[in-house]
Amino acid sequence: MMRGRITPPSEKDPQPKRSRIDSEEDGDEGLKKPRREQEQELVKLVEEQRSELTQLEKHARIIAVQLDEARKNLAALEGQLVHAQNRSQSKSSAGVVKTATADNAVKVKSEPGVDTAFKEENGNATAAPSRRPLFVPASNIAPVPGARAGSNLKLVGDPSKASSGATSSRLPSTSATWSESDVSETSSKQPTASKITTVKLEPGSAPQKGPVPKTKGLEHKEHVDLITQIRGSKTPGFINTFLPNYVASQHKRKLRSLVINPATDEICATSALDGVISLWQIQGKGIGLTLLNTVDCLSPGQRRWSEDMTWDPSGQLLFACYSADGKDNQIAIINASRKKVKFLEDRPHERGIVNNIVFMPWYDEQPIFATGGSDHAIVMWGEKEGGVGWKPKLLHRSLHSSAVMGVAGMHYKQLVISAGADKRIIGFDPRYGRAEFRHQLDSKAMGVLPNPADFNLFMVQTGTPGQQLRLFDIRVQRSELHAFGWRQESSESQSALINQTWSPDGISIASGSADPKIHIFDIRYNSKEPSQSIQAHQKRVLKAAWHHTLPLLVSISSDLNIGLHKLCVK
Repeated sequence: MMRGRITPPSEKDPQPKRSRIDSEEDGDEGLKKPRREQEQELVKLVEEQRSELTQLEKHARIIAVQLDEARKNLAALEGQLVHAQNRSQSKSSAGVVKTATADNAVKVKSEPGVDTAFKEENGNATAAPSRRPLFVPASNIAPVPGARAGSNLKLVGDPSKASSGATSSRLPSTSATWSESDVSETSSKQPTASKITTVKLEPGSAPQKGPVPKTKGLEHKEHVDLITQIRGSKTPGFINTFLPNYVASQHKRKLRSLVINPATDEICATSALDGVISLWQIQGKGIGLTLLNTVDCLSPGQRRWSEDMTWDPSGQLLFACYSADGKDNQIAIINASRKKVKFLEDRPHERGIVNNIVFMPWYDEQPIFATGGSDHAIVMWGEKEGGVGWKPKLLHRSLHSSAVMGVAGMHYKQLVISAGADKRIIGFDPRYGRAEFRHQLDSKAMGVLPNPADFNLFMVQTGTPGQQLRLFDIRVQRSELHAFGWRQESSESQSALINQTWSPDGISIASGSADPKIHIFDIRYNSKEPSQSIQAHQKRVLKAAWHHTLPLLVSISSDLNIGLHKLCVK
């Protein structure tokens, strides 16, 4: 038997044999590195894909807006073409139409004390120096608002221009001295008619339906009956919105007011507690904003900011109201494009803040605006003779027992509606110096807004949670048509700084809130809750203003941003 040498374990295998578990752990550690690299690569790819998708969505929105604008431009051009063709045809046919003779004219008797303004002699019309002609289309005569049944009014028009509607009628106005008259003088720039057509309104005859007479500086509007549609639908109208665009307001303190120019689609203005009023241009029909000018409008005495502001109907000047404390100036006229500010010397309000300023919709040749203050007073301002300066006239101070928070003027009737912290709503007729109606609410009133389509309808903002908004009819005394609102999650207190606006068609109301959200109400919806709510801004929304021609909501917030919300109405 051969004897062999036994090798010690240390010499045979210098390294101990590793277990299966240890080898598997080493394999896992070896695979961790490529897995981590793969995860990092995937994260990068996902981020790149997301950014690319965001860019594509942004381009798609821009292209959709451009496509919508192109369609609208095409429709507008086609409409202009049709209008031009119709005008050329009407001009060619107008030469064939015979002029009206004196035998075809209907003669009327004038009221006692009213001059017979016109006489027809040898086919020529001559005007008496005491009255100028009141021109209306002969084929489509609208009733004069406020005219009594049985009153004989002479309405004059040019038969050759009646079909084209080139001549427009005028609303009765209150002059600078607020003299009481049913029909005021028209502008001296109004052309004289070559032929006269007189029309008699028979006693007891029903007024004809038709468009509201066009007023200087105001858009030609027609009355639409919306009161019969209130609470008539079980489902609300829904408005689709695109992703909003936010622009930094560049104000140093909180925003206070936002007003859109009534005459120019692209201009709006903002004011803030820093005393600066900024003029903005809307880009791309709602894609962005461009800052045009900033004007320092702090009052000269107390160095206070403006509490409220409004455009004059021509869209050329801004009018702002301030405080009456410390004998400070109360009204400023701002030409933002030229950076000029003029403070009026008259101080009709006795104390406290001047809360509201608004132009009346029923003036004729001379613009009139009203202010409401904490001294319980409402003051009307009219241009002085010659158009140099403004003259205040106290409308009333004793009808409210607390601060007047809101003022508005109705379209048809010369009524000034005021909302007070004393829970009263008062409709006052400045022509006769008396209150036409009074409403007593269950909470303080903080604002009033007339409907832009239905001239008998107006809205009042109150301090009742869940029923902040109330609808009233000027023809119905002491009864509201509808009450609705919203529940605030962040605070139960109702701020008078949060405002509302009507949509141009008069069907919807947009309101800010402290949540922050934009609440939209459809007055046809039979509910006390918003028809929809739009999440907007980071802090409370002070106002969301409907644009009068564009499908756009413009909002301001305490977060110092301006929001642009493009709308798509179904």
